[in-house]
Amino acid sequence: MKSSTTPWSLQHIPEMNWRALLMSVLVLSSVSILFIVRSSNPFSVVELLHHGLGPSTPTSLANTSSVHSNTSAAPHKEDKEEECDLFVGKWVAEPRGSSLYSNWSCPTIPDQNNCGKFGKGSEHLYWKWKPDRCELPRLDPVAFLRMVRRKKMAFAGDSVARNHMDSLLCLLHQAETPTNIYKDGDDKFQTWYFPSHNFTLMVIWAEFLVERAQTQRMINGVATNSYDLYLDRVNPDLARELPALRYVVISAGNWFIKKLYLHENGSLVGCVNCRGENLTELDAAYAYRRVFRTVLQSISKCEQCDDDLLTMLRTFSPTHFEHGSWFNGGYCNRTQPMSEGEIDLSGNTIEYRNIQFEEMGRIKGGSGGGRGDAKRGFELLDVTKAMMARADGHPGSHWRWMQKSNSDCLHWCLPGPIDMWNDALFANVKKHSSTTQL
Repeated sequence: MKSSTTPWSLQHIPEMNWRALLMSVLVLSSVSILFIVRSSNPFSVVELLHHGLGPSTPTSLANTSSVHSNTSAAPHKEDKEEECDLFVGKWVAEPRGSSLYSNWSCPTIPDQNNCGKFGKGSEHLYWKWKPDRCELPRLDPVAFLRMVRRKKMAFAGDSVARNHMDSLLCLLHQAETPTNIYKDGDDKFQTWYFPSHNFTLMVIWAEFLVERAQTQRMINGVATNSYDLYLDRVNPDLARELPALRYVVISAGNWFIKKLYLHENGSLVGCVNCRGENLTELDAAYAYRRVFRTVLQSISKCEQCDDDLLTMLRTFSPTHFEHGSWFNGGYCNRTQPMSEGEIDLSGNTIEYRNIQFEEMGRIKGGSGGGRGDAKRGFELLDVTKAMMARADGHPGSHWRWMQKSNSDCLHWCLPGPIDMWNDALFANVKKHSSTTQL
């Protein structure tokens, strides 16, 4: 029997039905076209972008010594993923919300970051970071835990490093409930364990990343809020944990505004913010550079460390105090991302970020004297520019000690824009994972 070239489903439809079907399609098409033409902006909800946050950057930001290039030529399809810089982009509206968790679904959020609990609105949750040349996928907690099975990850730094770890903890909590297996009396050191994946997540309090004297300098028995730093020695708590780690995220910055007595090679070489004392006055940028050079070199040279150790340096996290500071009335009450023209480029934010970028480039370029045969990786979580626009993401007055009238414009709300840091962390962990883990 000859086979028909007409599909069965078409062959058995009567001619009159065909005509009726064709007329229906034409009518529906006409109505759709009329709706689109008459609508002032039929796709405004989908394509809404924050005003002013485009790919172009002010000269003072774009011309710094280590800014990413952003060429106009479109990359070839096969090169797009390799060429894409996750940290060159803009914040775009996300009508569905950008968070995978809430302050109800994550029981581990500290009160100082639980902005919703203390009355902050949710406007800051409806934006997502969009790189110019690609997408930044959200962290998938199931896939993440699969990749880090039987491994240990640490965040080393100050309270913003803790903030970062708490964000990751909330994200992973959506896939598995962890157990808090250690917490010190000051709540500066914490360790969490995910039993189903034999994964350990910890935070190491190392506000300067290098060693400091155990106590502040004292005058007449009164603490002076000044510290002795040993710029050529890694923080001993970090050094002790490094050999057991597969991943470490390092960061620092906000403690460098204090009075610092700097030591190298066993000698006092100068001081930061010590005007009037008979010491060589050094700026905080000098100390900042020496700190990151010491830590990155030490990790690169570490003979006891895992050859596959992945070090991620999270760049400087900006503050957004307006009309004052932490202790004299500064506040941050914005409700949406800032435009490029509103971003404050003064201060040390860009300088600190550039130092981190340069020191990471130095170690990746082989200038750090590390082990040339080692497989361990170094990556930058270059979040500074993205976060400079997010003055709306801080607790402000909506935090645990709100009754003290101090606004927190330093740390970040959970959930909030800080969760983007872990989307980038996820991308780097995936990049350095074997195919059997994916």
